[in-house]
Amino acid sequence: MTHDAMRAEVADSWHRSAAAGVLADRVDAPITLPDNDLRDYRQEHPLSRVFPLLDDVLGQAARDCDAMMAVSDAAGQLLWVCGTPATLRRAESIGFVEGSNWDERLAGTNAPGLALRLDQPVNVIRSEHFRQSVQQWSCAATPIHDPGSSSLLGVLDITGGDQIVVPQTMAMVRAAARMAEAELARDRLTVGLREQQYDGFHVVMESLGRSEALLALNDGRGHHANLRLSPRHSEILLLLASAPRGLSGDELAVLLYEDDSPSSTLRAEFNRLRHLLGDELLASRPYRLAAGVTADWLAVEAHLAAGNLRAAMHAYAGPVLPRSIAPGVVRLRENLENSLRQALLRSGEADLMSTWTRSAWGTDDYEMWTAQRDAVGGASPMLALIDGQIARLDRELL
Repeated sequence: MTHDAMRAEVADSWHRSAAAGVLADRVDAPITLPDNDLRDYRQEHPLSRVFPLLDDVLGQAARDCDAMMAVSDAAGQLLWVCGTPATLRRAESIGFVEGSNWDERLAGTNAPGLALRLDQPVNVIRSEHFRQSVQQWSCAATPIHDPGSSSLLGVLDITGGDQIVVPQTMAMVRAAARMAEAELARDRLTVGLREQQYDGFHVVMESLGRSEALLALNDGRGHHANLRLSPRHSEILLLLASAPRGLSGDELAVLLYEDDSPSSTLRAEFNRLRHLLGDELLASRPYRLAAGVTADWLAVEAHLAAGNLRAAMHAYAGPVLPRSIAPGVVRLRENLENSLRQALLRSGEADLMSTWTRSAWGTDDYEMWTAQRDAVGGASPMLALIDGQIARLDRELL
């Protein structure tokens, strides 16, 4: 594949790889789990419970076609690499070995790293790899999630030659990953273990980069539901999720409406939302959520509070309910964006700044572009792109 025919997600990954300082002519990937740590680490990893199943279902198929099956953790560290001895010896030449780290910020564009970054199935074919030494290989990878919390556990990957560049390969990898997730769920039920125990409802809410929030409900009795809320209901639920002690009708109205609105309007909206979600979830006097709440914007806030900017940037999918003009939502959105942006400007992390400036909300951020130019240094291959964007903004701001 020539560079002028590159897929968008691959081009984005190349930019992130370059911004992180990965060298295209680097031969191997770094080892972040040395042998003396690898065995204990992977024995304790949740995927160790399903690795025998994966090896039986997919590992043997990989060996039969001179390919490899690999399983990584959520940080991109390869915990298991399976293949014939001859294939494994070839893979050693590019550092595709147990204990190596294939996060794209360390190893450049590759399928396991890109699947981790996008949290979705991907394939990377030959010259789409950022590092030249890997361009003789092709790979297909898909994430594996915890069936209880939906958190990312790692990635399942098939790496080989041209024989794996067929749709059936990705279908087989995805099927094996879903089988592993089903086995993890059965294991939890069998031993009576769950990561989270709830006396009642639990709500997972996604509002970053979305005009309409996505809601996942768990009533604590094995019943689950997924809903897409209307813009107004999204605003109400977000404001309640941000106020665990609840809000009076007057407080909620001030946060929700730009102009004075009759209390009957708020009551009508709240009743419609209660009809949709059920009486057990929504309480009044004060208005509040009678549930445990997990939310994507709360996760960003928590990562920032802990000083983990990289995790905060990974979790930040865009501004909170970007089309909302509800005063309380606007304030929450601006506070979160400003906190993240200021931390990023102070960080000096060029690859994270590149993620921001390549986003829809950060592409015209002049201050971030100039900070990124300072962070990459004068020898960076990204410098021409950065200078071009700064020149564009200079013209537009005249």
